[in-house]
Amino acid sequence: MPNDLSDPLLIIYQDDDLVAINKPSGLLVHRSPIDKHETRFAVQQLRNQLGQHVYPLHRLDKPTSGALVFALSQEAASFYGQQFQEHQIQKTYWALVRGYGPQNMAIDHGLKEEADDYADTKVAFEPKHALTHVQCLSEFEIPLQVDRYATTRLSLMQCEPITGRKHQIRRHLKHIGHPIVGDSRHGKGLLNRACERYFSAGRLWLACTQVILTARQGQPVVIEAPLATDFEGVLRQLGHSC
Repeated sequence: MPNDLSDPLLIIYQDDDLVAINKPSGLLVHRSPIDKHETRFAVQQLRNQLGQHVYPLHRLDKPTSGALVFALSQEAASFYGQQFQEHQIQKTYWALVRGYGPQNMAIDHGLKEEADDYADTKVAFEPKHALTHVQCLSEFEIPLQVDRYATTRLSLMQCEPITGRKHQIRRHLKHIGHPIVGDSRHGKGLLNRACERYFSAGRLWLACTQVILTARQGQPVVIEAPLATDFEGVLRQLGHSC
């Protein structure tokens, strides 16, 4: 079952400078013109839950679950924010994708800036450098017919974005022919709908499982997020030991 967005946010790490939550799929990080009807936001919920201001250091797409890190002061936001801006943070994601993905691959493919859904004008910037390392963790074949194929092949991929472009992992996996299951924008609608019926669960199957920062004293800060219950349930149906 998907997480109830009305539940308190699950805090997975906290110190004097930082707090991290395991963001459920479907929760926005903060207000967005794209989702004007939404009333719940991670920033506001965490602020109310802790009784103090919090400063988001990075974003996760609304349908993506997993580790989301905040600073607890403006000073900490400046210190750790610089690490994010300079791509000194190590982030790891798990994604369920179509087909048997590459065992190890560096996807070095420039990405153009994406226009927001509510914008009337098209973005025409040159592609920016984008690099993602991917590794296949498991391969699956299920008795699900999509198009002319009697079975469906899927892979669980571990993804480490080196740069931080918008929808980078989603777009890079699409680029190599292995779109993420449940990706309504960059994936395959027929496959998404078939998998939603098969698993009795549907969303973007992408989760940030680990974030590693460097503390002021120089030691690594390792933040790990367990898979959401719905993601874990899909993998168990596939026979993967979580």
